[in-house]
Amino acid sequence: MTKTASLTANQHRFLQNLFPGTDYLTTPEQMLVFETDASRLTGVPLAVVRPQTEEQIVELMRWAHTERIPLYPRARATNVVGLCVPEKPGIVISTLKMNRIIDVDADDFVAVVEPGIVTGDLQKHVEAMGLFYPPDPASFGISTIGGNVATCAGGMRAVKYGVTREWVLGCRVVLPGGKVIECGGRNHKNVVGLDLTRLMVGSEGTLGVMSNITLKLMPKPEATASLMAGFSSLEDAMGAVSSVFRAGILPTALEFMGAEVLDCLARLTTVPWPQGDNGARAVLLFRLDGSEAALPHDLKRLHTALQNGQSTPVWLEQGIGSEQEEPLWEIRRLINPASFYVAPNKISDDVTVPRGRLLTALLGIRRIADESGLTILTFGHVGDGNIHVNVMHDASDPDQKERAQKAKLAVMEHVLALRGTLSGEHGIGLTKAPYVHRQLGEEERRIMRDIKSAFDPHHIMNPGKAF
Repeated sequence: MTKTASLTANQHRFLQNLFPGTDYLTTPEQMLVFETDASRLTGVPLAVVRPQTEEQIVELMRWAHTERIPLYPRARATNVVGLCVPEKPGIVISTLKMNRIIDVDADDFVAVVEPGIVTGDLQKHVEAMGLFYPPDPASFGISTIGGNVATCAGGMRAVKYGVTREWVLGCRVVLPGGKVIECGGRNHKNVVGLDLTRLMVGSEGTLGVMSNITLKLMPKPEATASLMAGFSSLEDAMGAVSSVFRAGILPTALEFMGAEVLDCLARLTTVPWPQGDNGARAVLLFRLDGSEAALPHDLKRLHTALQNGQSTPVWLEQGIGSEQEEPLWEIRRLINPASFYVAPNKISDDVTVPRGRLLTALLGIRRIADESGLTILTFGHVGDGNIHVNVMHDASDPDQKERAQKAKLAVMEHVLALRGTLSGEHGIGLTKAPYVHRQLGEEERRIMRDIKSAFDPHHIMNPGKAF
């Protein structure tokens, strides 16, 4: 791969002809937003292109392969690990103009979409037809299907419905050099050949550019209900999680908020749980779905599991239907803005541990916070062992910044010692790339590099990311 400080006149001319008008951006002002993502890391692109057709992507990939120029696919750039940042000078490919819903088939239970469609827009579209696309990353209202697939995004409903990979049936991918491959298809079962579809899901833009994606749908659940429960301690909350699963209950979503999160939420908004010495120091938020007839019974079973378990709640509140449920889930969505009441900067990570080791993981993270003298917020999808870890600090203070980085490393080592993983849904990007060797052995990483070389011989696709 050639490291290019600027594009030549011929290269500019090629790109201008391929992407006419405002689909080719080169000035610093035009490119500013494309230099970064939610990680707040930055890198300066050589140019930005905004394809509207697969044919344009084919020509771009053929040209970049020949010219050895790095390519950085992106959509809304909501990821927090630097996945979209152009680490080396290259061309940013914004897929936001490829945002069509190509087909929704209620008989096949599939949707075919372009990568730039916003996840929430697709969900509204199919739900109006009585269909359901379950994956719901926290950014579903602004993130795109292409970005969700590239990172194998999770979300709150993953405990019941799984992560994005379970809902991708196929995709068309343009490879460096301009070849187009068809991975998978419209079938809900397919075991012919190696599973290239699953290889593309979670590949973080390092193998090719997806021009369309075929998704699995299901019938929309008839009704939903939510229950929020406050506990006097972290230990009691994790005991309640065990009680619910031992009772044979599989929630649609099961979210956790630790004491530090509850404190910063109380500074931002009026919270429903009791505070003070006898108040809640950990909160669980459940969602159930199913038929209208069965849901009251399921909710009663959940109440029973919580009340009869080894630890009982100090407070409960429930809602049936979106109007009653929304206030409970709005609190969960306020964690990010509330976090900045603690400190102006955060290192935002997500880790996953085996579900039976959640309490050990959370207690260890709390110990690391105490040792570092920093606040570490813990919350997230405990139904599948996925914990979001926000190391809060003031980056303008060199001492705090150094302690935050040491705390991040300590959290990773703690999680790996519990046989956990460095990321459950955010991906690796730039921020975790230096640590991948702590989880993956040299032979595994060599195989991954060989696979990348088969797709991308000159390593022009999103260099510096993933592994």
